[in-house]
Amino acid sequence: MYYLKCIECGKEYPKTEVLYTCECGGLLDVIYDYSQIDIKKEDLKGIALSVWKYAKLLPVDRKPITIQEGGTPLYKCDRLAEKVGVRELYVKHEGMNPTGSFKDRGMTVGVSKALELGMETIACASTGNTSAALSIYGAKAAVPAIVLLPEGKVALGKVAQALMHGAKVLSIRGNFDDALELVRELCDKEKIYLLNSINPYRLEGQKTIGFEIADQLDFQMPDRLVLPVGNAGNITAIHKGFKEFKNLGLTDKVPQMMGIQTEGSCPIVKAVREGKTDITPEKNPETIATAIRIGNPVNARKALIAISESNGGAESVTDDELVEAQIDLAQLEGIGVEPASATSVAGLKKLVETGVIGANESVVCVTTGHLLKDPEEVISVAPKPIVVDATMEAIRKVLY
Repeated sequence: MYYLKCIECGKEYPKTEVLYTCECGGLLDVIYDYSQIDIKKEDLKGIALSVWKYAKLLPVDRKPITIQEGGTPLYKCDRLAEKVGVRELYVKHEGMNPTGSFKDRGMTVGVSKALELGMETIACASTGNTSAALSIYGAKAAVPAIVLLPEGKVALGKVAQALMHGAKVLSIRGNFDDALELVRELCDKEKIYLLNSINPYRLEGQKTIGFEIADQLDFQMPDRLVLPVGNAGNITAIHKGFKEFKNLGLTDKVPQMMGIQTEGSCPIVKAVREGKTDITPEKNPETIATAIRIGNPVNARKALIAISESNGGAESVTDDELVEAQIDLAQLEGIGVEPASATSVAGLKKLVETGVIGANESVVCVTTGHLLKDPEEVISVAPKPIVVDATMEAIRKVLY
């Protein structure tokens, strides 16, 4: 019912092959025979949200490796909508996944597929969240996990997850793009399964974010979907999920996809502004949003197609703007997110201010990781505790 197909030259590959890109170098997509997939709205009602609720649209032919990922909340954010200036705003908080980020969705599918293909070891390069998810799903599946991280460039909360769950963690004296190049070479030369988002099966799990948004909104789609962009897998995957639901007759439109990056790391934004179909890599990306500090996103071509097909766009924000949005999410709506997550709301604010997004539109922002993923950044931007004497008089003096 499915196979792999190159998005550049169209070459097809059977689902039994272990590969990540086409022989021409193009990215691969998973292609389904939708005439053989029967999903109706009534079939989905009454079933709890989860990645595997949508198993008919996932490319796994074995019992999945799962820790109950997915089913994340979609919060209606009226106070934040009023401040930003849109009619209706929802936040899909992917930080509520078991390991604290959206990467669980891709990893449940990717690790399940690794076992199905007979692979005995899994590996990734990571800015943090992928390594955490890989390690945890590897532990659940009882397969060794190898992680390559850029030294000194990963939030400690994420490193701790990878270490605690038994992965072999290697700190590379270089950036994320260097780590990814090395891990791709390692996986090509050894019998190791690569689970970065260049693996097309991983993106299949992440498209369930789109399925859930449709499900949670009773299949009434928003005008825009705004999300952070790092390695560009999520914007690609969610767009595919929206398209699949529309093709199956479950929804009547695909939201415009709006990708947000930081000014210190924004190759996709620059490509969109210049009308290009591919990016110019940035050699030294820099931002406090470590999760999206990526200068050469592997899924850039797919992301630019998703933005173009949906008549979407892209915007960049400063580190100060994303911190302001991070604080607004926490203090206006009670949603705690890591820095990269807040770029979606910071980007939305800028897109409204510049008139790209109208005041009467409905918008869903995706926040990708939990506040506790990067506690060091939180401590650096939040107010410090007030130290007082252990007396009621001292406490009253501070409070009043």
